[in-house]
Amino acid sequence: MRVGSWGSAPRPHAAVIPLHWRHMPLPPGDGSLLPRGFGRSYGDSCLNEGGTLLDTRGLDRLIAFDASAGTLACEAGVRLGDILELVLPAGWTLPVLPGTANVSVGGAIANDVHGKNHHVAGTFGHHVERFELLRSDGSRLACSPGENAQMFRATIGGLGLTGLITCAELRLQRAASASFDVQTRAIANLDDFFAASAESDGRFEYTVAWVDALAGGENVGRGVFMRANLAPAGDEAPPTPRAARLAIPFDLPAGVLNRHAIRMFNRLYRARATPEWKPSREPYAKFLFPLDAIGHWNRMYGQRGFFQHQSVVPRAHAPSAIRDMLVAAAASADASFLSVLKVFGDRDGAGLISFARPGVTLALDIPMRGPATLALLDRLDAIVRAAGGAIYPAKDAHMSPETFRRSFPRWSELASHADPAFSSSFWRRVTA
Repeated sequence: MRVGSWGSAPRPHAAVIPLHWRHMPLPPGDGSLLPRGFGRSYGDSCLNEGGTLLDTRGLDRLIAFDASAGTLACEAGVRLGDILELVLPAGWTLPVLPGTANVSVGGAIANDVHGKNHHVAGTFGHHVERFELLRSDGSRLACSPGENAQMFRATIGGLGLTGLITCAELRLQRAASASFDVQTRAIANLDDFFAASAESDGRFEYTVAWVDALAGGENVGRGVFMRANLAPAGDEAPPTPRAARLAIPFDLPAGVLNRHAIRMFNRLYRARATPEWKPSREPYAKFLFPLDAIGHWNRMYGQRGFFQHQSVVPRAHAPSAIRDMLVAAAASADASFLSVLKVFGDRDGAGLISFARPGVTLALDIPMRGPATLALLDRLDAIVRAAGGAIYPAKDAHMSPETFRRSFPRWSELASHADPAFSSSFWRRVTA
């Protein structure tokens, strides 16, 4: 069957085998094997053309929750949103959460995901106590910082290539409430963004900015900066429904997300912010997972799909490199609908080839229009390489082997720990 990523640009053929019981051996498959959870990777790291995908969503059992110690053991297919529904009423939360609740525990480990609080909490892998790894030879490895430590580091951020994570134990973080005290203000340009980050990162656990990727000249980097802390116990914000409040039922026609529509959206989005900090209290889902309110929002980009280009560049080169990328995106015909900017903290990722590291990260959603889009991605990659940065594998469907190797100089160490029966479309592309 054809299986797509969240970006929908690549849709290769692969066999899909659902998994339902973590104690069973690996099923036989055609070609190579690759675990797949909810398929929220934007590129081809969750695809295995001509091979077999092991659908882990059936491994969805919660094993143990210690509400006094703040630890949770669960199977690898458990959705992060389901964990929050269990632990938040008991006064706990997951320390690191990506921009969607629809990610499996195994996927969060395999991509070593980060969130809006990287400068405080690091990546998801920093909060993993241990996991079980099922290899194609039938062995089951208990991996932790003190046991099979090299395989532990290779599997975190290892893109599912070291075997199948069957279950994991996670450390939780205290949470007095399920709401956030948020402050929002408009930022005029990149200089204003860096000033807001410097002012906020020491006092706020969560910081992020949306930027208008069409802005030019002195306005490059203008947008909306958001900073927040978990709210204290007491009055809660109105709850956010678990299910999406609306959904896009089919792929929209090509051209709906044109520059005119995006310019209008940008204008409306900027209008929600003022030059002064504006406080609000928001339920966790609204602040952490705003796009989850729109089911199948990726269909806005049509049948040809879209690329997300997310990079990180060292802070010393960030002002010029981020500006160059935004200028390149604004000058192209491929306007970015959602553009996110954040300063990462000083902590390296927990895995051998983790993406998040000290620096500044920019994410651009770019509709697939053909050769011009690929030329823009080449230009963006060149800017990142020149700055000594990296491209996020979980979002990528384009980077060259050269860009990958320069982004992740320890890739060969991961290769030495990879299970010989496991591979992905991404891995074959970037290691060719």
